[in-house]
Amino acid sequence: MRIRCALEREHEEFRLAFREFVEREIVPFHAEWEKNGIVDRAVWSAAGKQGFLGFDVPEEYGGLGVADFRYNMILSEEIVRVGATGIGFALHNDVVAPYLLRLADADQKRRWLPGFCTGDTITALAMTEPDAGSDVQALRTTAVRDGDEYVLTGTKTFITNGINADLVIVAAKTGSRGISLLVVERGMPGFERGRKLDKIGMAAQDTAELFFDDVRVPAANLLGKPGRGFLALSDNLPQERLGIAAYAVAGAETAFAHTLEHCRTRTAFGSPIGSFQHVRFELAEMLTEIEVARNYVDNCVLALNAGELDEVTAAKAKWWATNTQKTVLDRCVQLHGGYGFMREFPVAKAFVDNRVHPIYGGTNEIMKEIIGRSLGV
Repeated sequence: MRIRCALEREHEEFRLAFREFVEREIVPFHAEWEKNGIVDRAVWSAAGKQGFLGFDVPEEYGGLGVADFRYNMILSEEIVRVGATGIGFALHNDVVAPYLLRLADADQKRRWLPGFCTGDTITALAMTEPDAGSDVQALRTTAVRDGDEYVLTGTKTFITNGINADLVIVAAKTGSRGISLLVVERGMPGFERGRKLDKIGMAAQDTAELFFDDVRVPAANLLGKPGRGFLALSDNLPQERLGIAAYAVAGAETAFAHTLEHCRTRTAFGSPIGSFQHVRFELAEMLTEIEVARNYVDNCVLALNAGELDEVTAAKAKWWATNTQKTVLDRCVQLHGGYGFMREFPVAKAFVDNRVHPIYGGTNEIMKEIIGRSLGV
């Protein structure tokens, strides 16, 4: 039995509390949310009431003041365990929270963080554009200063929580001053949401296009210093990528558990298929690859907590974990035979839901480039 040295008793107690929440507030409704193409905002409010949103936010703003990424990781593990891929809590907690906590001034924190923690303010990060994905410096969205406002113009795509979001951090070029981050709030004139994108998986996740047609954003909504947005993005990407890696490992573990049970109970030629040497070898290889990934990711989480996670190490975690998940899911589908192609089976759903992990947060090709550049060759 594998022991996770990275976790302590309070983490497992937190897991049990969140698991109960998932079973009560998410599992009974997620299939309906997938039909609707969006989750009910009520689940955000319910999560906020129980302290599952913004738990690293200081208590004065409504959070728990607990800065420990192991709690973030547990949320992802429990969500992926039940295949609830529509829930955007990870984007909210893992990705957006650091921008607000590190860059927002006192007034901005008072305005935005209480709603962030209660679930009344759902957040998103708008960085990707139709012609600029992993290449942040190729952004075309612009923000021109006009008195006490910025005039924001551009298009973003593949934005997680795009339909539900009340507050969107937008990366835009601000002339010769480089990239800046502006916080756009629901209802600002000129801020429009396009179609909810028709993805091959993650049907309940409201991934969308966002349009900014001369949106007048108050200068008071500038996040951080003008022209320093690229550095802010670079500083926060390691945590974002580690969050993706944690989700991917949990997805691989879940698919493996379903497959192992299938191999124990499915018979062929009078015997469980798990008794065949080839199948046992497949299972042995997958389990080993998953556990190697799990231990690396857990160690990266401890490094993040200690302030020691660097860009290269996070890139390694993201590339290895998501690639491992991709190959494990493919093999799990194969071992299920025809059942693996049926949507009603968890591995089939996971196969399409999780294919995006080697793509977003920076493609795995970009991850290998980051790692390669660090070698000095």
